[in-house]
This record gives sequence, C-alpha cells and structure tokens, in this order.
Amino acid sequence: MFVKIPTNDLRASTEFWVRGLGFVDLFSVPGQIVHLRRWAFQDVLLVPAEDAEDAAPSAASTVQVFVSCVLDQLESVADACRELSPDSVTGPYDTAWRTRDIAVVTPEGAHVTFTAATPFTPDSDVGRDLASVGIFGPDDARGGAQ
Repeated sequence: MFVKIPTNDLRASTEFWVRGLGFVDLFSVPGQIVHLRRWAFQDVLLVPAEDAEDAAPSAASTVQVFVSCVLDQLESVADACRELSPDSVTGPYDTAWRTRDIAVVTPEGAHVTFTAATPFTPDSDVGRDLASVGIFGPDDARGGAQ
C-alpha cells in the first residue's frame, strides 16, 4: 500500500521527504514521478499536480499519512523537518493508546504523523486504564495481551 501525493514542486517536496522525513528516492522519472521509500512497505509517490485544483493546499491537506517508527527516531525526524521548515512540526506528544507521535505538514500540505510505541508500564495510569477494559500486560496472570 502506498500514498500518491500531488505537488507543484517535485524537487522541493522530494527534498523535504528525504532530508526531513528520512525517505530515500527509490526511483524517479524527472518531472513525472518520484517513488520514495522509508522502510519496507512505507512508500510514497510524489507526482506533479495535474491542475490547479490538485495543487491547491486544501486538496493536499486532506492527505493523511501515518508512518510507524521507533521511539528514538522521533526527535531526529522532528529536528530535521524543523530545520527545513520551522513551523512544520507539532510534538512530540503522547497519546492515550501508548504511542508518542509527531505531526508534520509537508510543503505540499500533506499531514504526516510519525508514531512510535512507548514502553508498557502495567502500574501506570495507562496500564490501569487498559486493564480496566480487559487489556493486560504480557506477564499478567489474567491472560496478557491478546
């Protein structure tokens, strides 16, 4: 599965996705398509916007991409994106479902969330909340995670 994102500026978008978000340029046809990859099955196709409607920020802003990563990558991705575009990143922030996330808005207006699992602590507020709905840690006598 992959996402296809129209852009007015393939070069600027490619630079942001590569230098900021850590993707590699897997395959390109100049002026026509850039196939980016981060990890296996984390692919993005950047394509030229076909018309003014495709190129409008409102069209790209409806694109949401969620990228799994490991916890120690969040700060470096956030820093790299902020270096390229200072106001492009929100976070990191913790979620109720045990992830730490950053939200990035790319030059073409796509919303990209990098999400990483946080360590599970059974005796934390989150651990108790999960146990209250029947989700237990792997070492819990009540059955562990299913």
